[in-house]
Amino acid sequence: MTNAEIKPIKTSSKHRPQSADDDIANFQQVNYLQVTRNQHDQRIDNFLLARLKGLPKSHVYKLIRSDEVRINNKRCKPHDKLSRGDVVRIAPITLATREKPIISDAFAQSLLQRIVYEDEGLLVIDKPSGMAVHGGSGVDFGVIEAMRESTGKKYLELVHRIDKDTSGLLMIAKKRSTLKVLQQHLRDKTIQKSYLCLSQGQPVLNSQQIDAPLLRYTLANGERRVKVDERDEQAKPSQTNIEVLQRFSLAGQSVSLIQASPLTGRTHQIRVHLAHIGHPILGDDKYNPHDKSTVRRLCLHAWQLQIPDYPVIKAELPEDIQALLPDDAE
Repeated sequence: MTNAEIKPIKTSSKHRPQSADDDIANFQQVNYLQVTRNQHDQRIDNFLLARLKGLPKSHVYKLIRSDEVRINNKRCKPHDKLSRGDVVRIAPITLATREKPIISDAFAQSLLQRIVYEDEGLLVIDKPSGMAVHGGSGVDFGVIEAMRESTGKKYLELVHRIDKDTSGLLMIAKKRSTLKVLQQHLRDKTIQKSYLCLSQGQPVLNSQQIDAPLLRYTLANGERRVKVDERDEQAKPSQTNIEVLQRFSLAGQSVSLIQASPLTGRTHQIRVHLAHIGHPILGDDKYNPHDKSTVRRLCLHAWQLQIPDYPVIKAELPEDIQALLPDDAE
């Protein structure tokens, strides 16, 4: 449906459409959101998930099925796409909303100083270890919420995710057009990601490809994990190329500095694959529970991005990992 075909939406003065770029102030009333260029061509389910962050995903789809959400006064389906100028009506809902994060000036500046690349559509930050990429599951806020507050930009969206305890390069789109292009590159596997890590022991081969399907599962306490599973049909094909850059000893234990390049993008892929071949990552409390290295962090760092039509983007090893390398390391 084109904008020219959209009939004027009859709303009361109390519920005139607000820009979909702005946060919803009151979820307990009917809300009308007018789609901007930032949401153009976005699916309605993804549009809602981005704005109803306190609502379980299943409830979002229930809202759509039960006609609690309408586009231009018409019923919709989850896969329906929005056009600039559309008006989305959201019925009153009970939502466990989080307050906007309170970002101190010092913290904001420290985040902004971690930007390693920026242009009109893309921002890449060197994320610190221990910080989640987004809020939720007991975390008040993550990198994306903090960056929105620190920069004052209305549109910032994660292009991808990295683990909370992994440091390094994280792509954030400043425009929806950039987000779509980069996510298509990820689907087409035309973005090359390289990680650096310290692993227990020393692989026999200097380079190899780990080809082992990965299956996600949940522990009794609700924590999500991943394992190699050759038999389960639900396991997803996964490949990681690794290259040993240096072999040395750390506190009497043989250790390797490894460059890992995932060819697929599975949850915890590098961590599980290295543990699978007997060389788990130092400081990994999930997949290296018997680690005796006494390091205080997961020694995994998103080091380099090669994106079509962009310069190579790098984030050097953080000081706490560099301190573990021998003095003669390059």
